[in-house]
Amino acid sequence: MPPLPRIAASLATLVALACPTPSPAESAAPVEVVALAATPAVQSLDLTGSITAQRRSELSPRVGGLVARLHVDVGDRVQAGQVLLELDDTLARLARERDEAQLAEARARTREADRLHGENRSLVDRAFLPETRLAASQAEVDIARAAAQRLEAQLKEAGERIARHRVMAPFDGVIVQRMAEVGEWVDTGDALFELVALTPLRVDVQMPQERFAAVEPGAPVTILPDALPGVRLAGHVDTRVPVGDAVARTFLVRILLETAHERIAPGMSVHVRFALPSRDAGLSVPRDAVVRSPDGQAEVWLAEASADGKVIARRRSVNMAGALGDRVGIRDGLQAGDRVIVRGNERLRDGQPLRIVAER
Repeated sequence: MPPLPRIAASLATLVALACPTPSPAESAAPVEVVALAATPAVQSLDLTGSITAQRRSELSPRVGGLVARLHVDVGDRVQAGQVLLELDDTLARLARERDEAQLAEARARTREADRLHGENRSLVDRAFLPETRLAASQAEVDIARAAAQRLEAQLKEAGERIARHRVMAPFDGVIVQRMAEVGEWVDTGDALFELVALTPLRVDVQMPQERFAAVEPGAPVTILPDALPGVRLAGHVDTRVPVGDAVARTFLVRILLETAHERIAPGMSVHVRFALPSRDAGLSVPRDAVVRSPDGQAEVWLAEASADGKVIARRRSVNMAGALGDRVGIRDGLQAGDRVIVRGNERLRDGQPLRIVAER
C-alpha cells in the first residue's frame, strides 16, 4: 500500500491538470471599445427609384419645309446652339435678296431727298422759293427715311425667317430619338428629335405616406445604382410633390445627384437610402458591436469595472430599433456612457478579464 503523502500528491497533480488556473495575463482578452453618447435616433429607409433627366425635350421646327440636311443621329452628343437639321430655305433666301435690293433703292431715294431739301433751303434763304416749298421737301425726306426703316425691318424679318429653317439644340445633351428623314416635309409642331440632358440627373422615388412627412427638402441621401455594385453616390432631396397616388398611397420625392458618374444614365434603377428620424428613441452602436446568441437574441458586450478594479466583460441583451449605414439603433438595453466592445467580442465569456487596446 503506497504511503498516504504520495497518494495526496498524486491527487493534487490530477486536480491541477483537470482544472488549470490560467494566469491573468493569459486570460485577459484584447478588445476595442467605444463609449456611447446620446445622439438623435435615426433610421435607414431604403426605396427603389429611377434615374431621370432634369431636361428632356422634343424638338420641332419653327416653320414648315422640306428637310434638306441632317447633321446628327441617335446617340450623338450635342451642345447648345448646335445645328441639328436644316430645311430647304431657297425661297427665303431669294426673298431676302429682294428685300436687300429694295432697301438699297430706299436709301438712295433718302439721299436724293436730303440733297434736294438742302438745295431748297438755300433757295428759300435767297428768296427764290417760297417757304412752303421747304416744308414739302422736308416731308419728302421724312417719307423716304420711313420707307428705308420699313425695309430694314423687313430685311431683318427675312433673315429671321432663314434662321428658322434650322433646328438647333437648346441645351447640351444626347439625341435619343430621330423622327425625320431627308426629303420629308415637316410642319411646325412635328417632333423631329428627342433631346435628353445628361447633367444634372435626378432620382424619382415614390415615398410611402407614413414617412412622407419626415422627408425634408435638402436632406442628404445615398444613391446605390443597381447596375454598378459598390458605387455610392451622394444626393439630396430637391422636391417633394404633395399630391400622391390615391391607389398606392405614395408621394413623389425627387432627389438631385451631387456626384456625377460617367456610367450613370437616365432610365437606370437605383436604391435610395434615406436617414429619417426614428420613431423609437434610443442610442445607436456600430454594427460590429451586435452579436447574435444561439437563440437569435441580439446582444452586445460591455467593458465594466469589477470590484477589484479590473475590467471584465459583461453580456447585455438589447432590443434593436433599425439600421442606418454601419450603425444599429438600440431601443433599450443600453444607456449613454456604456463602454461597448466593437472588436474582439467573438469568443468572450461573461466575467472574462479584458485588456483594452483601443477606445473610441
